[in-house]
Amino acid sequence: MNKIITRDKVLFFDMDGTLVDTDYANYLSFKMAVQSVINPKQFLPFNPNERFNRTILQREFPNLNNKEYQEIIGLKEKLYAENIGQTKLIPYANEVLNKFFELNTTVLVTNSRENRAIITLKQHGLTNKFKYKIFRKSIDKDQHINKFENALKMLELEPRKIIVFENEPFEIDEAVKAGIPIENIISV
Repeated sequence: MNKIITRDKVLFFDMDGTLVDTDYANYLSFKMAVQSVINPKQFLPFNPNERFNRTILQREFPNLNNKEYQEIIGLKEKLYAENIGQTKLIPYANEVLNKFFELNTTVLVTNSRENRAIITLKQHGLTNKFKYKIFRKSIDKDQHINKFENALKMLELEPRKIIVFENEPFEIDEAVKAGIPIENIISV
């Protein structure tokens, strides 16, 4: 890995699941929000193999009306701060970040919303380790945007100059679609 990270490379780091394990805090935040809004008799137990997200919320609670859904999402975002202590650093990506953040340009490229990302970075002392931070864009109806294409365009960077640290197979495919060479993508 040290052979591909040269001074001219820009390092893109994902946050959730790559730098910080936020799954349990995320789950607890959703659970508390759902219980507050609709108080179901049961709630899905924590599954370390599947991140609880909006898709799973809709799958598990298909009868939510739009008002309940929006209320849960808003409350979940607020409750995340209460559960931030349940997050933990992921060693490998953090070792790389600590080794190279002063030598290379490091960029946080995350689908996390800005507020949640900032409190997570602060919790773990990561805020000042990135020259740039690119967060999820607010798009109507949670329409998908390729975060790597977005970052490349915003920073006016060439894809071959990028080294990506990412944990999600779908996002790795998105990095390839953005033109980043597969050999420059490190699955964490």
